[in-house]
Amino acid sequence: MRASTFRRLMNLWPPFLFNSICVQQVSEDWTELRVVLRLRPWNRNYVRTQFGGNLFAMTDPFWMLLTMHQLGNDYFVWDKAGGIEFVAPGREDVYAHFKLEPSVIDELRAAAAGGDKVLRWFDVDITTRSGEVVARVRKQLYVRLKPKARSEASNEQPAPTT
Repeated sequence: MRASTFRRLMNLWPPFLFNSICVQQVSEDWTELRVVLRLRPWNRNYVRTQFGGNLFAMTDPFWMLLTMHQLGNDYFVWDKAGGIEFVAPGREDVYAHFKLEPSVIDELRAAAAGGDKVLRWFDVDITTRSGEVVARVRKQLYVRLKPKARSEASNEQPAPTT
């Protein structure tokens, strides 16, 4: 799927659409993504700040999705765990910027090459336009080479010579 198509579909996805979460940008190479949570009357909490569930939701799928697209179809990529630390009240629109470095993808491929499961934490800050941190979100991903890809890789290795 093209990144631009993905962005449009995510913005029509009801949990995002109805909570004013908008994917602003996805790079064509799937290494960067920007998302905004707009503060609206229907998504404020009792004290008129960003609802904590929406702060987590605006970041929820993106480390997994970027990693899936970078690794390709030969890998299982799942969310394993997550957490959020609330740092300051969100009294305005807030933003998250995800940047998946090529070196991280190389590390995941190398660690998963033998078929073992790999667990890795990813962090993203949720900030105001001016850069004030509102929350810090951590997501742990599970990555594993699929069995078919493992058997193909072992079949490609040359037989030992005697």
